[in-house]
Amino acid sequence: MVGPRRHLLPLILISLTAFFFYSYHHSSLPPPSTSELNPNFILSNPIHAQNPNPTSPNFTFIIKVLAFNRLDSLSRCLRSLSRADYLDDRVNLHVYIDRFKLENGSTSLDQKLDESHRILEFVDGFDWKFGDKLLHYRTGNVGLQAQWLEAWWPSSDDEFAFIVEDDLEVSSLYYQFVKSLIVNFYYNASNYSPSIYGASLQRPRFVPGKHGNKMQLDNKTRLFLYQLVGTWGQILFPKPWKEFRLWYDKNKAKGIKPILEGMVTTGWYKKMGERIWTPWFIKFIHSHGYFNIYTNFLRERALSVSHRDAGVNYGKTAGPDSQLLDESSLDINVLEMHPLNSLKWYDFCFREVLPGRVIRNMDHLGSFLNTLQKQTSVLFVSLIGVSDAVAVTRNILCHFESLNIRNYILMGPESDSLFDLARRGHLVIYTDQFVESAGLYKLTSKGSNFEAIRDIMAKVYVIKKCMENGYNALVVDGNMLFHSTDLFLEPKDTTNDFVVTNNLELFYAKSSPAAEKIWVDDFVLKVVAMANSLARKDSSSHDGLTFVHIITKLLEQNGAKIRRLDENTFGMKIDSSGIKKSSLRDKKLVYWPTEMGMDSIQKWLQELDLWAVDGDSSCTAVVCHKS
Repeated sequence: MVGPRRHLLPLILISLTAFFFYSYHHSSLPPPSTSELNPNFILSNPIHAQNPNPTSPNFTFIIKVLAFNRLDSLSRCLRSLSRADYLDDRVNLHVYIDRFKLENGSTSLDQKLDESHRILEFVDGFDWKFGDKLLHYRTGNVGLQAQWLEAWWPSSDDEFAFIVEDDLEVSSLYYQFVKSLIVNFYYNASNYSPSIYGASLQRPRFVPGKHGNKMQLDNKTRLFLYQLVGTWGQILFPKPWKEFRLWYDKNKAKGIKPILEGMVTTGWYKKMGERIWTPWFIKFIHSHGYFNIYTNFLRERALSVSHRDAGVNYGKTAGPDSQLLDESSLDINVLEMHPLNSLKWYDFCFREVLPGRVIRNMDHLGSFLNTLQKQTSVLFVSLIGVSDAVAVTRNILCHFESLNIRNYILMGPESDSLFDLARRGHLVIYTDQFVESAGLYKLTSKGSNFEAIRDIMAKVYVIKKCMENGYNALVVDGNMLFHSTDLFLEPKDTTNDFVVTNNLELFYAKSSPAAEKIWVDDFVLKVVAMANSLARKDSSSHDGLTFVHIITKLLEQNGAKIRRLDENTFGMKIDSSGIKKSSLRDKKLVYWPTEMGMDSIQKWLQELDLWAVDGDSSCTAVVCHKS
C-alpha cells in the first residue's frame, strides 16, 4: 500500500499547500483588531443586546465578604472597605462566616469556639454607616465553593454583588471606579454587551490555558476583556450569575464534572475536587463565550489586593500579590472609561478575540482581507444545510482550534446561531445580504433551489474578492472535517490555477493573473445563469446544481488549468456502511452526505475520536498555540 499512496499524495500536496502552510505555522499576522477595521465593517449593534434598563443607572450594590477563621485578615478587609468613598450611595454589607470543621487535631474544640466567637463579636461591633449590615453565621462547615455559590441570588437585574474573600484589601478608590464601570458598560446602551459577566479589580497575572501566551499589555491599555474570573475582588453582573447558577445546578444534578482539558484549573479540580468553585465557573464561561473586564494600572498596582494569608488556598501566608492603588500614588485617571468597541478581548490562552464581526457586502470582505498578510489563503466554510446543527458546526471549529487553523470565514444566511458564532469571535458572512449587495445579479425566485443558488453566488463572489486582493481561496461545505495538516507543507503547485474534487464540494482557486483574468464579472454572470438553468430543469438534473460542478464546466470552457482530485485519496466518507478507525490513519479529512442527520454524524465521529464537543456544544478542550 505504500507505493500507491506515494503516487496520490502529490495531488493533495500541490493543491492545498498555501492555505495549510499558513494555518499550520501561524506565521502570518493575527486577525485585525477591532480598531483597525472600517467601522462600517462591524455590526451596527455587533455584540450588543438591549439592556434590561438602559435609561436607569440606579442600582443596588451589595458587598459580600466571605470569612472563615482569620480574624486579623477579616478586620483588615472590613476596615479597608469602610475607608472607601461611596459617593453618598447606599451600599449594603453582608458577611458570611463559615463554621469550623469538627475533626481531630491539636486545636481544642474550646479554642475553635472561642476563635469563632471573637470573629462574631468583631463583626457585630463593626460600624458600617453606608447601608445595612447583615451577618450570616453558618451552623456547619460548607467550604469555599458553597460560600461563593450561595452568597448571592440577584433580586433584580439592577442588583450587583462585589464578592470579597477575607484576606483581601481594597483601595479607597474602588467604588468610584466600579460605579463608573457599571454606568458605562451596563447602563450605556452603546457600550453594553451580554457577553460581559462582570469585572475583576485584581491585577491580571495568570493565563490558565496550558502553553498560552504571556500576558503582555502595553502601557496605554487601562481596560481590557479577558475570559478568566478573578476571585480576588470580583464584581458580578446579575443576569450571567443567575444563568451560571442554573447551569451549575443542572450539571451538578446530572453528575457532570467541570472538566476542560488543556486548562491548569482542571488540574486543580482533579486534585481538590469540590473544595473549589472556579473550575465550574470557568467551564460555564468557556461554553457560553463570556468575558470579564480587567484593569491594567501598571507597576503591579490594583484596586484589590490579596494578602494570600494561610487558609484553604495557601498552606502558609504568601504576602500581597500586588500594590494597592490609592490616592497618594495616583498618576493616572482611574475613572477614564473607553468605548467598548475600542477595548481588546482575550481568551483563556490570552489570544486576542475579535467578537461581533459580520460581513454583509463585498466592501466589508475587502476591508478584512486588506488587513491580512499578503500571499496567504483564506478558508471559506459554507454552513448551508448544517446551520441548524449547532453541535456539528462547533465540532468543526474545535478541530480548527486544535489544528491552529485561524484564517477561516463561516458563510450562511442570517440566523441566531450564526450571530452567536460572530459574538464568540468567529468571522461570518451573511450570504443573503452579501449576495444582494454584490449587485451583479438579483435573485427573484424563492423556490426550492433558491438557497442553493444563493450559496453558489456567495462562493463565486468571495473567490472574486480574494483574487482582487491577492489571496488564494479554499471553499468547502460544512459536511467535512479536517483531520490533519501535516502533509500540506510542500511547495506550491505552479502549473494549475484551480483544484476541484470529483464528488465533494471542495474547490481551490489560486490568486494568479491567469485565474483573475477568467474570474471577471462576465464569468460570475455565466455561473449564475448556468445555476438558474439547471434549477429550471426537471429534478433529475438537479444533481448538477452544485458549485463545483458548475465552476468546473465553465472553467473548462475557458481553457483554465485545473487539477482534478479524487476525494477518496485524501478523505474518508462516513455513512451507514460502517467505518474503521484504522482507516483514518492516512486520511486528511472525513466527510458525510449532506442529508445525514446530526445523531448519525456524531455517532460516526465519536467512533473515530473526532467528536470534540460536550453536551453544551462546547469544545471539550482549550488548545493554546503561541502567537
